[in-house]
Amino acid sequence: MAKAKVREGDLKPQVYKDPRPAEYFDRFHARARKGIGFIYDVVRVVLTLPTILIFRARAIRVENIPTSGPVIVTPNHFSQMDHFFASVYMHRRVQFMAKSQLFTNPLIKFILYHGGVFPVRRGYNDGEAFKTAHTIFERNGIVLMYAEGGRSRSGDLGEPKRGVGKLALESGAPVVPVAIHGSAHVRGWKRFYFPKVTIQYGEPLTFPVKHDPSREEQQQVADQVFDHVRAMYVDLEENGRAGVLKRIREGLPAGSPEPDAAEASR
Repeated sequence: MAKAKVREGDLKPQVYKDPRPAEYFDRFHARARKGIGFIYDVVRVVLTLPTILIFRARAIRVENIPTSGPVIVTPNHFSQMDHFFASVYMHRRVQFMAKSQLFTNPLIKFILYHGGVFPVRRGYNDGEAFKTAHTIFERNGIVLMYAEGGRSRSGDLGEPKRGVGKLALESGAPVVPVAIHGSAHVRGWKRFYFPKVTIQYGEPLTFPVKHDPSREEQQQVADQVFDHVRAMYVDLEENGRAGVLKRIREGLPAGSPEPDAAEASR
């Protein structure tokens, strides 16, 4: 299936910086640091069947998610449905780092608040978001953080932001790269087009702890993680779900970055 291409001129400009003061989001961070509320399981029950049946979402190697301890999950990001695609097959609860602009509509805020979702103010040095993530790790929780720092609207993979590298180096938590393929074509109910979505989980990556990593070190780690995301995505794009599964059954490498690319990102 060809990727959905969008010209830059056709895209509405994004409001990148949230003008609301940091203090506005304190209650969301406080709630997320306590854990996940009841609404998480309600939303999961309601959306699991539609995600699996309508979008034909299937997972590859979800067993790569560690069964215990802190974990950083880093998918690519095309669709607002990616939250559900990335977590629907995971047997552990996940707390999402989400852009602060989502915390606007009263109903959405209620769901995010009780679902353990916490905001990050993009374009700012948002220490509270990382403090919340570290608190979740202290409870041996999972944090999902999009590798590109936001949603790609062009139909192509974006570029990794250093936030993933910062969190990985400061925490020492293993990072599981995730490729979500097919969600770039999600159009929703109005257009009645529901593509087949595949979610592939890579092997956990670990990095030595650094309490004050430089921007360059953060970006190097983010690049290395995204090399794995990109390799899995390209593999799915070129060979399809069946082709990737066939190679895995045969014991052949599937969705691994080229050695030169992995070495260059270190």
